[in-house]
Amino acid sequence: MSTPENEVEYRQHRFTPPPGATEIFLVRHGESAPARDSKPFALVGGQADPELAPEGLEHAQRVGERLAGERITALYVTTLQRTAQTAAPLAAKLGLTPSVEPDLREVHLGDWEGGLFRKRTSENHPDAQRLWAEQRWDVIPGAETAQAFDDRIAAAIGRIAAAYPDQRVAVFTHGGVIGQVFAHATGSRPFAMLGADNGSISHIVVSGDEWIVRRFNDTAHLQAPLG
Repeated sequence: MSTPENEVEYRQHRFTPPPGATEIFLVRHGESAPARDSKPFALVGGQADPELAPEGLEHAQRVGERLAGERITALYVTTLQRTAQTAAPLAAKLGLTPSVEPDLREVHLGDWEGGLFRKRTSENHPDAQRLWAEQRWDVIPGAETAQAFDDRIAAAIGRIAAAYPDQRVAVFTHGGVIGQVFAHATGSRPFAMLGADNGSISHIVVSGDEWIVRRFNDTAHLQAPLG
């Protein structure tokens, strides 16, 4: 059947960010050094601050290769060194100096800081079982409450979006933070989006109070050879 001349065609919708919106790439830091009973992690601001493992340094290189052509205007890291180390290759490629956003640091794990969280969850400790069942961090003694965690993350994302309308920003942060960003954006259960891999890239578009999910846990760059 022929198409009538001058008939209007309606193609499928292609997403474009709303005017004034900010695209934020959320990069989980590369794999960090293993926890050992004999050598607890040093603390910064009361939180564990391990450096990247050799595998994590490779993750950082692959992230830099992947994001170098994405028209990124600004980079952000947290107060914890593993995020700055992960951002370093991309920062060098783009000639950008990362800004520090303290409120995007990892959830505070209270008495389980210093590497104990890894041990307790690996051992399937009764309190770890309760943590996953109840989906709240403050099952751990002294840990941050869900509301406090969400409030500081929402405030930080809001500040970044307000500073860079119609631009793209890469934020190098932590697995718990990425999980909370996506729980906030989607209204999911608190721990539903905790599965971001080390070196993965997730992507949201922030338009005022609306957070639009574009992708989660993209690891294509980690699977292919570099170069």
